[in-house]
Amino acid sequence: MQRQIITTAFLLVSLIFPIKVLAKDYDNIYVFGDSLSDIGNVFNATNGIIPPSPTYYDGHFSNGPNWVDYLASDLGLTSNLKNNFAFGGATTGIENIGLATLPGLQQQINNFVAAETADPNALYIIWAGTNDYLSYFFDGEPNPSNTVANLSTALTSLVADGAKDIMVVNLPDLGKSPFANFTSERSNLFSTFSSEHNSSLNTELKTLSQQLSPDINIIELNVNSLFDRIVAAPEEFDFTNVTNSCISKDLSVVPIDVPTQQVFCNPEEFLFWDEVHPTTTAHKLIGELAFSALQPVPEASAGLGILAYSILGAVSLLKRKITN
Repeated sequence: MQRQIITTAFLLVSLIFPIKVLAKDYDNIYVFGDSLSDIGNVFNATNGIIPPSPTYYDGHFSNGPNWVDYLASDLGLTSNLKNNFAFGGATTGIENIGLATLPGLQQQINNFVAAETADPNALYIIWAGTNDYLSYFFDGEPNPSNTVANLSTALTSLVADGAKDIMVVNLPDLGKSPFANFTSERSNLFSTFSSEHNSSLNTELKTLSQQLSPDINIIELNVNSLFDRIVAAPEEFDFTNVTNSCISKDLSVVPIDVPTQQVFCNPEEFLFWDEVHPTTTAHKLIGELAFSALQPVPEASAGLGILAYSILGAVSLLKRKITN
């Protein structure tokens, strides 16, 4: 009931605020990154061994579709391996901490640029960085400045190839992930990595927006804020567990090599599927956030604006009454 009321309120607001221009119709969606966006590249490269089925869904590092699948569907596009270059284990550089023979982000970008000229009417997505910090467990020396510099290089390479619309995703608070949150020392370390990464990334993207041509559209997707909201108030998103993983995973072996195991939990109640990767329920929320970030900002008259905010205020009050 509560969710229906909130949804109805935002529908009313969307009707009150007329859209000045329609959202851009993209021809395609191209994806670069790591296991958070991989829809089967590692699975195919390892002949169906990693990630193992049926614990993991159809080559995805989750129990169902990931956020790229949901976003593509919302955009009326198809999520497919032809346009998805993301590999589980990829760092923002050339390394892959899962399997050395698999590409990092820079190689993914280089392979794409070498093969074709970017479609200016497509959406390009870059989400990487987590594995740069997970390399800490494998004698790596994580450096947020270097990681963000790699992301900047990836973005400018796509722009030089003809890309116009690039979405760059920041990181959730890694210190709150199951692999880190069981000791305060580890949690604080990875929270610091995430904070420095996101701050530096935000600054870099603002700089690039000023330096690049005005027709280049950089969309920074704030997944960090979304996850903070979920962890702070899980009941609002119908989660009951936002600290543990639904299944277990041993990071001391290989980051992307997970044994097949039976599932005894209810995945819909968990934020995390394993110690690193979100459930498909969480991925759906990320996809919805990404879709909303691509929508134009509505405009309205002062009178309609007051009415809209009155509706939201009334719904907020009603929500509190229902909760109490």
